[in-house]
Amino acid sequence: MELIIQLISGAVGGNVAGALMKNNSLGTIGNSIAGIVGGGIGGQLLGMLGARAGGGGMDIGSIISTVAGGGVGGGVLMVIVGIIRKAMAR
Repeated sequence: MELIIQLISGAVGGNVAGALMKNNSLGTIGNSIAGIVGGGIGGQLLGMLGARAGGGGMDIGSIISTVAGGGVGGGVLMVIVGIIRKAMAR
């Protein structure tokens, strides 16, 4: 269940980052794909670092940290991929 939340929030995070940084946007589908991958990676990294509140259960603290980790991971990866794509286009 946590992985699904991470992937969905990653897709949302990727699209939000794409909307905020239009010059690095990959388009809706590209932002979503980068966000999904980044959300999964970001959420798993937070889990390995023990940054999840509530010890990984499905209480409200754990859900919020899962959503935040996935969203931030998705946004960060989308921006990184956008910057790389823009640099390669030059």
